[in-house]
Amino acid sequence: MTCRKLTFHALVFCFAGALLGSGAASADEVKVMISGGFASAYRELGPQYEESTGDTLVPVWGPAAGTAANAIPVRLARGEWADVLIEVGYALDDQINAGKVVPDSKVDFARSPIGVAVREGAPKPDLSSVDALRRTLLAAKSIVYPDDAIGLYIRGELFRRLGIEGQVESKSRMIPAERVARVVANGEAEIGFQQIVELLPVDGVTVAGSLPAEVQRYTVFSGGIVTNAKNPAGAEALIRFLSSPDAAPSIEGSGLEPLPAKAAN
Repeated sequence: MTCRKLTFHALVFCFAGALLGSGAASADEVKVMISGGFASAYRELGPQYEESTGDTLVPVWGPAAGTAANAIPVRLARGEWADVLIEVGYALDDQINAGKVVPDSKVDFARSPIGVAVREGAPKPDLSSVDALRRTLLAAKSIVYPDDAIGLYIRGELFRRLGIEGQVESKSRMIPAERVARVVANGEAEIGFQQIVELLPVDGVTVAGSLPAEVQRYTVFSGGIVTNAKNPAGAEALIRFLSSPDAAPSIEGSGLEPLPAKAAN
């Protein structure tokens, strides 16, 4: 019996029946290992999933990289189990290559655009075109960006592509240990770059918009079934839900852009 080509709600009943028929002890708990960027969407969608299915989601939070004890690569390397892994797509690919995630289970849920924040009440800068963005940055008194892949793109590629690298070098800086939006909200910088999903939760700033399409750099968030999953059927049902049209409004509300689920083969 296969459940892969059913609608979400039919899928849930199909998996439940298969598990009951196999004598499985419990099919109502799904352990979800998850890192930051998809968190806001997950916190809203998780209860929706639980109400629809009766399943209980057990989230385990940790950074997608690093050597801390709670970092996802460290957890998986020491054999900690989970049913579903949700994190930035390239980090999930690393876990697939390490044999920790089932390769053909990967599904992209959403992409996260880079946005621009200004202090609440300040005029919104013009981001309507590449030329408008260039003029905005040349006119800005100060610019900040995060100490991560986004910041490296802003400093190492975006400014160069705009032809303003030399002109903005002295008035731009990377923020290593604080949210970019908080620095802008405190009046320490006029313009801040970061993923919109990370800008929206911070009070005191206005998200002026996203980068023009020609210079946008997206971060994709994905999910996959962990190879040592104890409830792979429940894991697949959750992944199917998070990539369904039902999940799209919550994903959009968090500042992400939903990605359409690929058709099953």
